Amino acid sequence: MNKSHKLSLLCMAVCTALVSVQTVFAQKASESIPDLAEQREVRLISMTHQYDLNPHTANYTSEAQVLSGLYEGLFSYDPITLEPRNALCVSYKISRTKKRWTFTLREGACFSTGEPITAASVRDSWLRLLATPNAPYSSLLDFIEGARNFRTGKGIKEDVGITVRNDKTLVVHLEEPAEHLPRILCHHAFSIVSSKQNSYSGPFTLKSYKNNTIVLAKNPKYYDAASVVIPGITITLSDDLEENAYQFNTGNADWITEGNALASKIINTDAIHIAAEFGTYYLFFKMGNSIWSNPEFRTALLEAIPYDSLRKNITMPATTLVYPLPDYPPVPGIDDYDSDDAIAMMNKAREHAKIPYDKKLSIKFAITDTEFMKDLAAQLKAAWEPLGVELETESAAMEKYNGLIPSWDADLFAYSWIGDFADPLAFLELFRSDSSLNVAKYDNKTYDEYLLSASRADTPDEHYMYLSKAEKLLLDESMIIPIYHPISMHLIDLSSLGGWQTNALDLHPFKYLYIKHKTYSLPNLVRLNSNFNY
Repeated sequence: MNKSHKLSLLCMAVCTALVSVQTVFAQKASESIPDLAEQREVRLISMTHQYDLNPHTANYTSEAQVLSGLYEGLFSYDPITLEPRNALCVSYKISRTKKRWTFTLREGACFSTGEPITAASVRDSWLRLLATPNAPYSSLLDFIEGARNFRTGKGIKEDVGITVRNDKTLVVHLEEPAEHLPRILCHHAFSIVSSKQNSYSGPFTLKSYKNNTIVLAKNPKYYDAASVVIPGITITLSDDLEENAYQFNTGNADWITEGNALASKIINTDAIHIAAEFGTYYLFFKMGNSIWSNPEFRTALLEAIPYDSLRKNITMPATTLVYPLPDYPPVPGIDDYDSDDAIAMMNKAREHAKIPYDKKLSIKFAITDTEFMKDLAAQLKAAWEPLGVELETESAAMEKYNGLIPSWDADLFAYSWIGDFADPLAFLELFRSDSSLNVAKYDNKTYDEYLLSASRADTPDEHYMYLSKAEKLLLDESMIIPIYHPISMHLIDLSSLGGWQTNALDLHPFKYLYIKHKTYSLPNLVRLNSNFNY
């Protein structure tokens, strides 16, 4: 999912300064049994922007965090391992062909309004997702029979392979096997959403959203309400870093997301939690009618970039699209460059395209109005001028940037992407030709075949092998310029707030939060001074 570039830059800057304080890549806090008498609402501070609380259209990590409290699907994320946990689904079975999945739903589950959650609720929710224009994650269901055609307006919903056998049995027919289906279904886009307003399937309900404050209240109708011990959550949206630090230091905020406070003012440095994220910030080319749709020209550009300078002062430089995972085959990254070779490659590309060597070529880079992106543009401009390429920039406000990309007539864009589930496909789906996430308009049949073969794979190793081939092809065609892997920073006192765990997706389901009993230890002053002579 998208991570706001404002969040990425702030977190990168703060984390670079504080990396010596506490760097955490995996953590399991020692948990205690919640004391129900001590439970109260949890108070968060997050960055200011307009939150989209529709699971079908939301596209930012900050929104995913809130949606994890309001909605739930057949599966949910384990807060530590990120593996799928049964949620509204209690069991499932897969046919011998691996193309038919039969899900059994939980008895007694209902929406916050009291309306039962049935197999028809699941089917109707997914069909509404597929019918929603520009729903960013709808194409992840394309392996379901008829889903792609219905999503793209070429078919009807009756032909989509999602059928209801009875109230508690849902049968899904796939065009191709998809062993990763439960991992995908953890994502908020595939939550069970009622057609009625103010009806929620998750552990909380939306009490109010006004004046930069989001208030959630416990959902007493939630099937596992007994496990939700806090009465609610209040999220204050504020970009006042000094004030946020003050609120945290004085105990008026339990958790500040994305390092959204002045770190130098934080008294308890043990509350600063820094972690690598399963994500990548990168530049990408948008395919169209320009010469930059030709991989020969793109490859010449990438050969000219001084990557050591481009990635200077970066905490975790990136050379690939997919953040390295255990057992995922290594993919040769993009970090080598040679200006002379770049000129020779550009001249060869011009010769093949019958473009004169002395003709100036123009490339348009769409940027945000930040110093970081202005610096990137300046470095690329200097690197590409010897190739006879003139870089022009067009800028937009950060909060509008991602929404403008689909219609923006530019050649090069920036993206910060956090994987939506713990699989390389969470990144590679961004470039599948029919994907609703493919804002780059990349279209390569071999690439698509690799992804299809990965979904058909019988073993995780085979699945990873095909995905690594797809990533290598993407890099070989110079479609992207990896810059860095994001780092998350949260301010949270784990001696006071339980149920919060570091994980690679930087998602922390609200369901598990609780207030810890906190004890204070004071020295025995009488004993310490027993030898003092009065």
